[in-house]
Parts: sequence; structure tokens; C-alpha cells
Amino acid sequence: MASETTTRRIDRPALVVALLLFACAGIVANDAASQTIVSTYGLGPTAVPYVVSICLAVLGLAHLVVAFKEGIPKPGPADTVAILWIVGGLVGLVACIAFGGGFILATALIFACTARGMGRRAFAVDFIIGLVLGLVIFLVFLKLLTLSLPAGPLERLFF
Repeated sequence: MASETTTRRIDRPALVVALLLFACAGIVANDAASQTIVSTYGLGPTAVPYVVSICLAVLGLAHLVVAFKEGIPKPGPADTVAILWIVGGLVGLVACIAFGGGFILATALIFACTARGMGRRAFAVDFIIGLVLGLVIFLVFLKLLTLSLPAGPLERLFF
């Protein structure tokens, strides 16, 4: 009976993603550490960047484990139409904010385009849901956090 030799292969894309995630975690942590704004009470402005940095590092560690683990299933082919809908939503978000459309409309647009990219066919309903979510997020930032988000015609009409 012949012995079978198994060669372990490293999943190079997962390894590259792990290294990129570690680099991003380091950049975010360094940026948080260099903040000069301090809070007189509460957590302060550096709390969230540290949480994001930790999450990026954990994701990097998970990708590192996947890169060296055997038996990882290979992903299927990418759905180009779905990717185009999602990328189109991101471009629409940036354009909407850049040209004065405001946060609420931009959020509605990206929500509807992402839902369409994920296979949902009710674009108008998703746009309305996105408007409601954008309004809630805008109000939370404006009233609870006292932070301003990009204002457009809807924001100026009501607030």
C-alpha cells in the first residue's frame, strides 16, 4: 500500500486579505492614538476607532487561519450584475452627497441599490425604506449625538 503524501497549500488570496486587514487595523489604531481631542467625560472620540481597529485585527486573524486551513471550499463565480448594483449604489451615494442631495437621499439610494444587488426586486419600496432609515439615522446624529451630517433639500426642509 503506497503512502499518500499530502501537500498543504496556502490560500494566497486569504493571506493577502489577512495582511491588508492587519495593516488597516494598525493604521486605524495609530490614527486613534494620535488624536489630540480628549473628552472631559465619557469615552471620547478615540473609542470607536479603537473598536474598529480591534474588529479589523480579529477579521485579519480569521483570514490568517483560513489561509492555512485545509479543505476551504472555493467560492463560486461572482455575480457581475449584483456587484454593479452595489458599486452603482456607492457611486450614487458619493455623488448625491457631493452634489448637495444630502444624507437622507444618499442613504435611500444606497439602501435600494444594495437590496437590488442582493436580489430584491422592489426598488421603489426599498427606496422608501431607505428614506425612513436615513431619516432615523439623521435624527439620531442630529438630536442625540449633536453631530451634523451632509444636509440636502430634505434636511433643510424639515430641520
